[in-house]
Amino acid sequence: MSQMPAILVCPLAQVKGAVSAHGVRQMISLLSADMTPPAPPNIAVTDRLSLSFNDLSEPKQGYRAPSAEDMDALLHFGVQQWRLDAPLLIHCWFGVSRSTAAALIVTAAHRPDIAETELAARLRQAAPFATPNPMMIALADTALGRNGRLISAVQTIGRGAECASGHLFEFRAA
Repeated sequence: MSQMPAILVCPLAQVKGAVSAHGVRQMISLLSADMTPPAPPNIAVTDRLSLSFNDLSEPKQGYRAPSAEDMDALLHFGVQQWRLDAPLLIHCWFGVSRSTAAALIVTAAHRPDIAETELAARLRQAAPFATPNPMMIALADTALGRNGRLISAVQTIGRGAECASGHLFEFRAA
């Protein structure tokens, strides 16, 4: 069991403020291919992961769905490259779906000792609007060998509260 600092989750519009206010040194961007990820000057290029896919609940022609390779890259960065010496910032366009899924996935990888249902409940408590991307969750469930438990946990918390956009929140495993 590893000790990990908080994961900060926010929409794209709040990245700059979150980086400066919270001492962020590593960041994951989850945006569509037509969007340019932010490049905060105090975060080295090697300390940023940018994944490009659309926020889809199922594959759709003309759009890029998240892939197993994307989840492998997310898990590698979030587990192997995150130095755990400062909060990790994860953002997507609105801070509701892709970023909340990624925060849950990285936390589940770090904390296999905590039941998926407990992690999902903690996510819901931290962000009532969180609606983790189901395709990302399904791919991560397979990658982490969770045998459907991560999928089921996210289905249990259901869709988050309606919102125009998420806002910066802190997600902790314990």
